[in-house]
Amino acid sequence: MANEKHEVHLKAEERRKLLGIVSKGRNKAVLIQRAHILLKVEEGKTDAEISQMLYASEQTIRRVRLRFAQEGLQAALEDKPHPVTGSELDEKQEAHIIALACSEPPAGQARWTLQMLTQEVLKDGIVTHISPETVRLLLKKTSSSPGK
Repeated sequence: MANEKHEVHLKAEERRKLLGIVSKGRNKAVLIQRAHILLKVEEGKTDAEISQMLYASEQTIRRVRLRFAQEGLQAALEDKPHPVTGSELDEKQEAHIIALACSEPPAGQARWTLQMLTQEVLKDGIVTHISPETVRLLLKKTSSSPGK
């Protein structure tokens, strides 16, 4: 992909902002690197040259250049918000799953498996959807040991 397709033309104000970012060193490293990329692209350097100068992949340089062309300076410098991770279970639901794991397993089983716990929780209507991995992580963070 040629640089001409997504050219970077910085306004004087944008250039000053980028120079401020790279000269102060008080920002995240990724922000400084993206500012360097935009400055080098505007100077007319190729992706391969910038890649060698800044120890960044050519794909990274293409992405920064593309985001600048499509969404502007701020979008090119900052990461997009990441989805919030964490438990989607409330305390009552967590307590029920832990209590179920510590209870007697179904007839004919020596212990609860993650799949069985997941199916039982879904069957009881405690949650509408849950994965065995979520159950595993919940049980891992507790200090209970149902095998003892």
